[in-house]
Amino acid sequence: MRAAVVAHPGAPWEIRDVPTPQPGPGEVLIRVRASGVCHNDVWLTNGVYPFPPIAPMITGHEPAGEVVAVGAGVTNRAVGDRVGATWVQDGCGACDYCALKLPVTGQTAMYCAAPVLTGMTRQGGHAEFVAVRADSTVPIPDGVSYQQAAPMLCAGYTAFSALRAAEPRPGDRVAVLGIGGLGHLAIQLARALGHEVVAITRSPDKHGTARALGATAVVRDGAELRAAGGADVVLVTGTSYPAGADALHGLRVNGRLVLASIDPAGSFAISPGARFFASGHRISGAGHDGLHHLAEALDLVASGQVNPAVETFDHADVAEAVDRVDRGQVRFRAVVTF
Repeated sequence: MRAAVVAHPGAPWEIRDVPTPQPGPGEVLIRVRASGVCHNDVWLTNGVYPFPPIAPMITGHEPAGEVVAVGAGVTNRAVGDRVGATWVQDGCGACDYCALKLPVTGQTAMYCAAPVLTGMTRQGGHAEFVAVRADSTVPIPDGVSYQQAAPMLCAGYTAFSALRAAEPRPGDRVAVLGIGGLGHLAIQLARALGHEVVAITRSPDKHGTARALGATAVVRDGAELRAAGGADVVLVTGTSYPAGADALHGLRVNGRLVLASIDPAGSFAISPGARFFASGHRISGAGHDGLHHLAEALDLVASGQVNPAVETFDHADVAEAVDRVDRGQVRFRAVVTF
């Protein structure tokens, strides 16, 4: 099969012919049609994160396609099913964390001693085929293309999990910090649930886009958010934790701020000016918090209320896609087709 292979940290992504995987017990083999490029894929291959110990190294945790084979014991998926695969497939089942018998979520990836992770501990989806645990897949609704589905499998999943973690009430105002791969979906998801949305961005060229996505106001930082009336919920979808901490200045009393992204270098620090001790604020993290969230988000795409903005690249141009993602030049998610 053809796959985007990274020979060593810092090496360019190259399309190579490699052996096609076969599904083991409890697994399905997916013929990948579209695979989203997450910035974490780029960080994995340029040395920001530890290089995955898989050979050949194929990253990618947003693959969408159809099931072409099932392994022994699989009863919930069948050949021909349109599915997407997610980042966390399973835990090891033997460590102290797994002994807690918690659902498989993004938390599993952080605390399991040997998690099964698509594109990190197992070959990923930037390839013609990928073998994954059947229980980690989600059906793609009719009417949703593979190119639309791919960004939802990580970016959309993360954004919607963060929104649910904030427990917004009817009438709550939601602010989205960072208008990128996650943020452009978070705006639409919050609007689909009936919330007024404020966008927070320091990029003037994104103001019009944010309003077109459904934001009723666009501000630069926490101070401007406060001046614009504040927000009950702040979803931090960008990669700057200091910017997230600054947004506390615009969070209303008893508000909730959710960190939905990763800052590989910065720290989240609460300044005295945020008056955190008396504000009743709640700060939490969210990742992939259950496939029911992903299924609900995909249904909102199927209904037309959410539309992922993608730039599609043929797999032969995968190096260009990665370079543009690394430079922040994609609006808003790069998708590679196979």
